[in-house]
Amino acid sequence: MKPLYHFLLIMCVILVGGCSAIAGIFKAGMWTGILIVVVVVGVVIWLITKSGNK
Repeated sequence: MKPLYHFLLIMCVILVGGCSAIAGIFKAGMWTGILIVVVVVGVVIWLITKSGNK
């Protein structure tokens, strides 16, 4: 019975570590997406102001 408990403990540690890694990837993805949206909106506003000055 002990080998089963050791196996389950090892699997839990691996899965929890994997979950925190996935959470980190999603957080980085969210901030990257926000940054890209801000840059795109800034470029669009800049283009509108440049075309309005003609």
